[in-house]
Amino acid sequence: MWQDLIIERLIWWIPLVLSITVHEWAHAASASWLGDDTARLLGRNTLNPLAHIDPVGTVLLPLLGIPFGWAEPVPINPIRFRRNVSMKLGVLIVAIAGPISNFCLAGLCWLLLKLLVAAQFGDAEILEGLSNVMALNLLLAFFNLLPIPPLDGSRVVDSLMPAGWRPLWNSFSRFGYVLLLALILIPQFVTDFNLIHWFLQTPSSHRP
Repeated sequence: MWQDLIIERLIWWIPLVLSITVHEWAHAASASWLGDDTARLLGRNTLNPLAHIDPVGTVLLPLLGIPFGWAEPVPINPIRFRRNVSMKLGVLIVAIAGPISNFCLAGLCWLLLKLLVAAQFGDAEILEGLSNVMALNLLLAFFNLLPIPPLDGSRVVDSLMPAGWRPLWNSFSRFGYVLLLALILIPQFVTDFNLIHWFLQTPSSHRP
């Protein structure tokens, strides 16, 4: 029983770590491309998962089955962006790079699925795995685009926020972590609904 549970957790935890790694690398690489080498100097401009893993948010909580987690945030310094890049635009580009990387991974999985199905590839486990990775990356992309601090979507909104609305936005931002926890945990406690498992247990809806 315990072995089955561990295998089940690892089946989606491993692609989760790899997807988060690409997500964080995209933040670091885009910041470096814009002229800010803060993340690169700290060893974060890499696809090595060990550089991005948070022991609690990336390892402990997901493996315990808690539908909430995080990677080590990629530090940026907007002042170091190239002179022809405004700080607001630079922050927007760096923020959006993470979700875009997950959309790209999902698209790559979709393309591989299409090719394998067209070739009448018969290994159901591999097809299932690709479908799950595609679904996971779509979930990560859409989730991170929510305009709730500290998610990437909030940085996009912050960079586009008109000056007149900024006090209201700053007040809202103070409750970002509370709203995020409520969004993730309340449905699970009220209805025993796990968003990650639901997304991964409906692979047929994501196959070509």
